[in-house]
Amino acid sequence: MRTVDLGHTEAAVCSHLDTIRSVTPSSPGCEDCLRIGGRWIHLRLCMCCGHVGCCDDSPNRHARAHWSATGHPIIRSYEPGESWWWCYEDQVIFEVEGAPKALSHP
Repeated sequence: MRTVDLGHTEAAVCSHLDTIRSVTPSSPGCEDCLRIGGRWIHLRLCMCCGHVGCCDDSPNRHARAHWSATGHPIIRSYEPGESWWWCYEDQVIFEVEGAPKALSHP
């Protein structure tokens, strides 16, 4: 694993890597927005269970709501060409060396 320095004074490390699972995306779009007729800007994939939720810039912030409801701390971008991961608990963005190619929505 390597952390990505975004200008913070010290590099943070995710302490929840043991929660990462091999997951299957739950939906081609934000599962909750699709259910309620909402819209999203970018998608995030829960790396504990595969829930697909919308980002914090989206009106409903379903990925964050999923973390709040389940405690699943790690998401990965579900956007084409993006390979970053985020840990809500540790508030750190990172990449996982040797991780499979990033999944993305259709």
